[in-house]
Amino acid sequence: MKDGISRRTFFLGTLLAGVVPRAGYGSMPSLRQLGFKSPNEKLNIACIGAGGRATSNINGCSSENIMAFADVDDVRAGETYTRFPNAAKFRDFRKMLDKDAKSIDAVIITTPDHLHASAAMACMQLGKHVYVEKPLTRTPWEADLLAQAAAKYKVATQMGNQGYSHESNRVAAEIVWSGEIGDVTEVHASTGAPSWPQGLESAPVPEKAPGTLDWDVWLGGAEARPYSPAYLPFNWRGFYDFGTGPLGDWGIHVFGPLNLALRLGAPVGVEVIRQQGKNAWTFPTRSILRYDFPARGSMPAVKVFWYDATRGATELYKVPGMENEVILPASNNLIERGRGRPTEGRGAAPAPGAAGAGAAAGAAGAAGGRGGRGAGGQGGGRGQAAAGAPTAAPMPATGVLHGNGAVFVGSKGYMATVARGEGVHLLPGSRWKDYSLPAEVLSRSPGHYRDWIRACKGGEPACSNFSVSGPFAEWVTLGAIAYRFDGKLEYDAAKKRFTNNDAANQFLKPKFRKGWETKL
Repeated sequence: MKDGISRRTFFLGTLLAGVVPRAGYGSMPSLRQLGFKSPNEKLNIACIGAGGRATSNINGCSSENIMAFADVDDVRAGETYTRFPNAAKFRDFRKMLDKDAKSIDAVIITTPDHLHASAAMACMQLGKHVYVEKPLTRTPWEADLLAQAAAKYKVATQMGNQGYSHESNRVAAEIVWSGEIGDVTEVHASTGAPSWPQGLESAPVPEKAPGTLDWDVWLGGAEARPYSPAYLPFNWRGFYDFGTGPLGDWGIHVFGPLNLALRLGAPVGVEVIRQQGKNAWTFPTRSILRYDFPARGSMPAVKVFWYDATRGATELYKVPGMENEVILPASNNLIERGRGRPTEGRGAAPAPGAAGAGAAAGAAGAAGGRGGRGAGGQGGGRGQAAAGAPTAAPMPATGVLHGNGAVFVGSKGYMATVARGEGVHLLPGSRWKDYSLPAEVLSRSPGHYRDWIRACKGGEPACSNFSVSGPFAEWVTLGAIAYRFDGKLEYDAAKKRFTNNDAANQFLKPKFRKGWETKL
């Protein structure tokens, strides 16, 4: 196989980063020698964020001892608090860590994007393992910081991009590495419209914060401003100061298969090709974004296009020669081929033949553990149902990319993946029907949350540990900066700076309020 991948290997961040101990994997010290718990013991897990999306993360780790919560919104956290009456409750996660640090083994962080890095750093500096919701951080600098911190403090980490644990995601990589579709020089990825408002024409109107909400702690290190209901419970996602828009909500999922399969590092450029509703406060109402990645080993340079708010859009990617093909595969479609290993948080496999963007959106909304979350107070989410997922009407067989998924354009053909990497197939469908899957190269996940729990107890690193998800989130969030500017931003990965736009560099790193500074 290409690039020296000729045997089944562990799914480690070092595999993707190219960092292997000089004496081989066997030279690394046992994690148990470093003080990790026995796999038979339960972890004491604290949760920063208890409402909304946090409930799915808590459920996913409920085999362990959930022993403390910190959430700024008493109302949003109320249901979870009732479920865990014996757990300690706080509004400020810093006070929780001050009081219970000696008892805490690991922390689940499910907050708005702008608080992820501050909370995770506070935990890692105390030696706590961390699970951080996607898209890991709001800015590229924070993503790099968390990757450095995980290595420095030697803790087990995982980003909440569940698709990385899915069978189809790994099969997609194995198909690309087998050479089946040749050299990939373009990828087109898309999502539907967000369920929060974007393209605002005026700043939010201030109001008095409710007594059940600690607005100051919700702001964290962000610039002080009056409370407004325009930010909550999950509309913060669309604001530059708090979220990462559709890129951080679904882009981080949809890009997962191509980040893994194409071994993407940092891009050399990012540019907004088109956007509607550009403004000073939020992401636009609709956009087309382009990333340019250089050659990587034997893999050629690749262009990655991102289309958001595809419902009703007229400028969608049309797959050449596929006018009568349904582009996106069914979620969990490998189950029909006898290869599926659905992980926790997955919905049931669709009925045979259910495919296309409608099926893709439905799969994302039906799963109890959807990747998209909002923020009810500090904990986050839109809840468990279909109320928040980008949706689209079932798509006719028109050969158009529409909904949550991606199309890989290779020199020998096309491949498509759906949603968080929960389905994969070759195009046209006749080619997939008769195709024999390549041999497994990557090890398979025991489940996204179990993967992290196992790592916390001394097992191999989780599949989306920060050595993997840090660089991934770093390049994704570069795109969030590009929306503020016209023209291409040229990026120097070594210096971590834009070389042709000094104004853009100010957005690579947050400006922290006094008392919230974050550093190693």
